[in-house]
Amino acid sequence: MQLVLALVLSLLIGLSLGLLGGGGSILTVPILVYALGVEAKVAIATSLLVVGATSAFSAIQHGMKGAVRWRVAVQFGASSVVGAYLGGYAADYFSGTALLLLFGAMMLATAVAMLRPKKAPKEGAEGPKKHPWWLAVIEGLVVGAVTGLVGAGGGFLVVPALVLLGGLGMREAIGTSLVVIAFKSFAGYAGHATHVTIDWQLAGIVTVAAVVGSVFGALLAHRVPQAFLRKGFGIFVLVMAVFLLSQELPAVIWPE
Repeated sequence: MQLVLALVLSLLIGLSLGLLGGGGSILTVPILVYALGVEAKVAIATSLLVVGATSAFSAIQHGMKGAVRWRVAVQFGASSVVGAYLGGYAADYFSGTALLLLFGAMMLATAVAMLRPKKAPKEGAEGPKKHPWWLAVIEGLVVGAVTGLVGAGGGFLVVPALVLLGGLGMREAIGTSLVVIAFKSFAGYAGHATHVTIDWQLAGIVTVAAVVGSVFGALLAHRVPQAFLRKGFGIFVLVMAVFLLSQELPAVIWPE
């Protein structure tokens, strides 16, 4: 029964990544911890491996449709690898509960940013500015460190960064984020591997099911309006943040 549950929920992980360019970790970590009973730090490391492999596969699909900004992906991804490895290594100095609470807090902040109405451009204003290379490097380092630390593939941070700061359209941000997520997730896992051992059989099962789900997600991503994707992404992150915090905060506020 546990195997069947893992397969079904893993399909949702892939669907989220393919459709939204993120959300895989937001689903993977809670699924492993609360549905499958995996210890928090092991779940975080496993999540990075699963999301990295699924994102790489899904990025190929988006790239074939011309929805990947490769220059931005390489700039952002290269610097994020360094941050992700260091974040994964540093995770050993935090408790599992602390990492999950930090994870939930960042999800809330991201949801607010994505749900906030976009300001209409002023008449005569120029279009979106090009993504400065130095800004991409700084963003990559910061988001990479967060990715490695809390086990988030980073889509829920990368997509908003590419949309809000990089001026990319939602579809381009989704495709580009998948390349960045793959880079960061594998680097973050390498950092965690210095102090965590994962269940490779479970990781393999979840990864295969997630890849299958990502195929359907990538197909849907090019048929759904961008405004709807943005709003849906924000609501999705908000719901998962509330759920995660509701599970972890009581033990901190009212310890037994």
